[in-house]
Amino acid sequence: MKIIGKAKQMNMTGRMQKKLRWGIAGCGQFSENTFLPSLMLLKRSKLISIYSGSLERAKSLSSKFFSVNSFNNYDQFLSSDINAVYIGSVNADHYEQVIKAAKAGKHILCDKPLALNSKQAEEMVNICKEKNVFLTINYTNRFHPLTVKAKELLDNQVLGKLISITIHYNIDLPPDDNFRFKKELSGGGALRDLGTHIIDLLRYFGGEINSISGNLANVIYKCEVEDFANGIVKFEKSGFGYFNVSYNSPKAFNRIEILGYKGALSIENMLGKKNVTAKLVIDLKGEGKKAFRKRANKQVRLLKAVQKSFLKNETPQVTGEDGLINLKLIEALEENVS
Repeated sequence: MKIIGKAKQMNMTGRMQKKLRWGIAGCGQFSENTFLPSLMLLKRSKLISIYSGSLERAKSLSSKFFSVNSFNNYDQFLSSDINAVYIGSVNADHYEQVIKAAKAGKHILCDKPLALNSKQAEEMVNICKEKNVFLTINYTNRFHPLTVKAKELLDNQVLGKLISITIHYNIDLPPDDNFRFKKELSGGGALRDLGTHIIDLLRYFGGEINSISGNLANVIYKCEVEDFANGIVKFEKSGFGYFNVSYNSPKAFNRIEILGYKGALSIENMLGKKNVTAKLVIDLKGEGKKAFRKRANKQVRLLKAVQKSFLKNETPQVTGEDGLINLKLIEALEENVS
């Protein structure tokens, strides 16, 4: 039985706005080192307000990135002159912050995973629909040009009938005081932090998933959350997927491998990397092996796509329902550990 139906599209109409006025909620390292520098590169977006539980931290980033306003009160932050919100706070805060932003009429880009559980996520999706605001998720890996090319080859049946997709995404992240290691704030470890990206890629490439099972373990680091997870999925249309993610592998060969009846492809040096050259290798029956290399800023490309959808009132490429489906699959894996 499939986990959930396909994500539905939401159509909105309206006059195209001239520029997005962003508010940023959450001032962690990702916001400072990746998201905000990427946002600065967009000509049709402007940073207006920054929120943090620490006013000092909000003021520090506001000074660094030329924001007009700094807040440690979320309601005041939403009342400032913004029409789009990026929520990059700890996972436990996504639920309340998304709902408040939706009720305030703001379009929302939320970091992953969408919430601590699918019940919260479903309520968030429904309220955004009710308030006619868009909700999208920061699944950046969909937006790398080599990922897009691989999807195109699959959709056009160049590889033939899909047999399997294998994805490895492993990093070294020793336990510290980061919220990711506190289950009440994160919901879990490597599966919810890294695996959510991989489950999204599996759906992006292979379509809807009927079943999922796997393992959660602490192989190297002993802490509140797992440092390793793997999973096996069965796609609704054809084939299987396998993945593993971990916090305990400083020298991992992170890659994507897709096998079809007519050929295969791999993508290397893309997962977990920023602004580096990735490599796509395509090997088809009756043809010589081909390799393509591309350097791209995935975060900038995602932001450009989100900017376009918000300004034109068009459904984003990644929807809130994609985030809901993702959480349902995570929960199903957690319930079906071997």
